[in-house]
Amino acid sequence: MILVVGAKGMLGQDLLRVLPGDVREVDIEEIDITSRESVRKVLLTLKPRVVVNAAAYTDVDGCEMNRDRAMAVNGTGVRHLAEVSSQIGACLVQVSTDYVFDGSKNSPWVEDDPTGPLSMYGISKLAGEENARVNPDHLVVRTQWLYGLHGKNFVETMLRLAGEKDELAVVDDQIGSPTWTMDLSLAIRALLEKGCRGTYHAANADACSWNDFARAIFADAGLSITVKPMTTAELDRPAPRPLYSVLDCGKLTRDTGFQPQQWRGALRQYLELRDRQ
Repeated sequence: MILVVGAKGMLGQDLLRVLPGDVREVDIEEIDITSRESVRKVLLTLKPRVVVNAAAYTDVDGCEMNRDRAMAVNGTGVRHLAEVSSQIGACLVQVSTDYVFDGSKNSPWVEDDPTGPLSMYGISKLAGEENARVNPDHLVVRTQWLYGLHGKNFVETMLRLAGEKDELAVVDDQIGSPTWTMDLSLAIRALLEKGCRGTYHAANADACSWNDFARAIFADAGLSITVKPMTTAELDRPAPRPLYSVLDCGKLTRDTGFQPQQWRGALRQYLELRDRQ
């Protein structure tokens, strides 16, 4: 049995749709990952063979201002899951982020590149990676720039703002790969089906800036919105962001045969599916 923790979130909902076999779900109402006793009670009762942790505190600026909460959820909570899953002989799948890197490269980041998070969000997620490895039977999957049908995300924010404004300024000096949660879920399924363990990168293919992404959203949605460039410095957010955080997913493809689709095609599929909802 596969247990999805954080099942009501944006990623969790898509994981429930694509993971094979007997899949159970728990969320904040049933489990508090910051409490070891809560984790112990749930895992010892259900006895899953795989635990997929899709629970996280993902508000990057919020983490900067609520550092204790960020570490409790993204760091210590993962340690609780790792310790108890190891005790019951279950694999722990931990979803992580491109923000564990400092963005100083100008080529895609590979799994064994040195980490160097710039923000409390990145620091707490890196702690989560390290804590996940307490369970020798672990799978750490780094991803980036997520959007999906079941949560707040950049695509939904842009579409909402398009109904309020004719012109927007969007950062053009941060480069990454927009990733649909459905495609990430399929990648995680492929990794589990092949019995992969260790650390992998999983994101949609090709790269763009947030500005490019916004333009694509409006173009594919048939909206005439002027998108002006701005720098990260001009945006002046509490948490620093890596400027180049594109993830190299070659290891994923080599080990599973799964080839992530290009981000633009994924966006079109997402918008079509969204329109049918």
